[in-house]
Amino acid sequence: MKFWDSSAVVPLLVAEPSTEAATRLYRDDPAMVVWWGTPLECASALARREREGSLDPGAVTEALGRLAAVESAWHEVLPSDRLRAQAVRLVRVHPLRAADALQLAAALAVAEGNPERLPFVTLDGQLALAAEREGFPVARPGEAG
Repeated sequence: MKFWDSSAVVPLLVAEPSTEAATRLYRDDPAMVVWWGTPLECASALARREREGSLDPGAVTEALGRLAAVESAWHEVLPSDRLRAQAVRLVRVHPLRAADALQLAAALAVAEGNPERLPFVTLDGQLALAAEREGFPVARPGEAG
């Protein structure tokens, strides 16, 4: 099982430079755990691409269908007061946006004190650094090493 940040889920939905590596990582271990807000973050990323003109409406509809299929099989960390408190700590310790802090807090909740046992999959450099500092092994699809 791996924790997947939204930035790493999007390449499973639409063609990006990291799509091949992300797909390989997913096929090697399809047990995904994500934060509760991941579907919204993915939909937002797709809508942004549509507004910018890099995806047409049909491609967005197809990507949302792929999102629904992946979502039906993943495990989701639900919001809680404890998760929010952890995210507040994380934004004070690391230079993270609120949503990224919630993602990392969700991964910490799943790790149950053993982050070294739960790979954290992300394409976000700042979040990757924070996850590494919290003790997670980080996988960045498409990057060497």
